[in-house]
Amino acid sequence: MAKVTLAIIAQRTGLSKFAVSRSLAGKSGVSDETRRRVQQVAAELGYARPSTEPESLTLGVIFHDTDLINSELHLLIQNGAQSEAQRLGYRLNMSWTHRPDEIQAIVRSCRGAVLVGPHGREGFARAYALGKPIVRQGWLEPLEQADHVGGTDHEAGSAVANYLVTLGHRRIVYVHGTPGYRGRVERFYGVREVLERHADVEFREMKFDADIRFTEHLRAAHADGFHPTAFFCAHDGLALTVMSELMRLGYRIPEDASVVGFGDYSAATQISPQLTTVKVFGQQMGAACVRLLDDRINGRIPPDIPVRVQITSRIIERASCGPITTPEAAAPIVPAAL
Repeated sequence: MAKVTLAIIAQRTGLSKFAVSRSLAGKSGVSDETRRRVQQVAAELGYARPSTEPESLTLGVIFHDTDLINSELHLLIQNGAQSEAQRLGYRLNMSWTHRPDEIQAIVRSCRGAVLVGPHGREGFARAYALGKPIVRQGWLEPLEQADHVGGTDHEAGSAVANYLVTLGHRRIVYVHGTPGYRGRVERFYGVREVLERHADVEFREMKFDADIRFTEHLRAAHADGFHPTAFFCAHDGLALTVMSELMRLGYRIPEDASVVGFGDYSAATQISPQLTTVKVFGQQMGAACVRLLDDRINGRIPPDIPVRVQITSRIIERASCGPITTPEAAAPIVPAAL
């Protein structure tokens, strides 16, 4: 005879596992009528309440602890996961590590887990070997057979390209910053995909690291006869650097140059003019990860069908971006500081 679980009682009563758990434990938060109903169904099914709370109500969320570039996104994911877990009646075991042995131990202690960030192959292999539901938030290999929740990087890049072209910009730069981040590359592909269809648009990618300042790349572009009027930056922090350097060089924003960021994190509204950017809904991503785990745990998804969930981004228009409105902006700009 199959073991009667809280999930089975929840399904029979139409309640959440949270309500079922509190009813059977005699805790507050449910009505007397609900408590009596749950207890009656539990008795009819032959439910035997364990002496200690089962691990089946605990989910793990494991963040890669050295992925500092996405720290604000991870905080949003954490908040979303916590809220959704509470709504569904789960406890969360939040952990920050990149060590495969620690990942394995955490997953073993939980009913299922979310792995956030660029965990290595060994960490993933150890987690999957335990046979428990795993949801990833981070990049997958092509057609990798894994459940995943993510954003719309490629699509966002295409949307920003369309947005800038509509504003009249024809000399556009994608400011990449430090290379090696898959999301930034996907945004670049999305921009390029759109701008390649516009014969009158000149588009370039600008990569640089901490050893070479943005102004040096801009100087090199000007020397090559390329004078951009719009800069799409791979993340908000980079956009703030670009805006600050452009204004230091005498550019007026957005009259002489438009700047678009990515993320819509706290810094986007802490500069003047405030930053036009692409909003990433990290909190909704965290909630979606928990919902997907809950679907796996309760068998709502065929076990042999991996699921991808995308949370669609949105362009947030602020004062750092605008149309070309003056003859000076339409002509090449070469500030004296360069």
